[in-house]
Amino acid sequence: MMSGGVGKYTHIDNQPQVSGSVPAVPDPGHVTVQFTDSNLQTFPPSGSQGKISGGSRPPRDADDTFSKPISGSDEPQQGGWFRTFTIAAYKPYFDVDTTEVLERIKDSLFPFRGTFTEKTANNPDLYGPFWICTTLIFVAASIGTFVTYIAHKLQKKEWNYDINLVTWSAGVFYGYVLLVPLALYVILKYFSAPSGLVQLFCLYGYSLFVFIPALCLSVVPLEIFRWVIAGVAGFMSATFVALNLRAHIMSAGERWFLIVAGIFLLQLALSVVLKLYLFTVTV
Repeated sequence: MMSGGVGKYTHIDNQPQVSGSVPAVPDPGHVTVQFTDSNLQTFPPSGSQGKISGGSRPPRDADDTFSKPISGSDEPQQGGWFRTFTIAAYKPYFDVDTTEVLERIKDSLFPFRGTFTEKTANNPDLYGPFWICTTLIFVAASIGTFVTYIAHKLQKKEWNYDINLVTWSAGVFYGYVLLVPLALYVILKYFSAPSGLVQLFCLYGYSLFVFIPALCLSVVPLEIFRWVIAGVAGFMSATFVALNLRAHIMSAGERWFLIVAGIFLLQLALSVVLKLYLFTVTV
């Protein structure tokens, strides 16, 4: 028993009682404490803690030694010329959506605008040129085969499939889009008016789109009509390339006109070759 200045404290049956102004505190008896599952053993934790943000992302200053080639190993360093032979080097040139590709195709069908190189200066792509050339190969082979088949059947002559039509078309379209821009790139560099190689690939690739509808129209069995179609397609394609390169090539000096004229005539020559081999049906 104890007395104080505030109240009287008594102890009865091992239960403390407070009299006076201090209320009594009941005995809680046997209390069972249950702890929830702790994530102290979970690493990394699910929440953001310190530099670790999320369970799947490492800290920004994490050691990435294992993601780099070991010095002295047989694995080539991804830099310099080695990067040219990797897929990652060409990934940005295929990063375009359908809207951009359709817009560039539409620009190629209006050759007198001459704004294609300005629109694609910051984002030239190889996706459109690749599929345009691939489509041209398929269309040239299928349309050419169909036209020759119909012509042979109308004259009741035996018809044999020409597999060389596919290989020849692939060589012409892929070879033209690769070699001509590469040669032009060297020429412009020689005349101190360098242009981006990928941008030249992009320009020449889209310039061939006009030949897709031209090949489809070649099914009309009129020779004069086929010549007109080939001529119009060649003129549109040549004008598209020449006008888009004219402003840039003018910085090459007095010979800029010869370069532009050569580009224009070379594109016309392509249309003549296509007319003689793809637009002409011989029975």
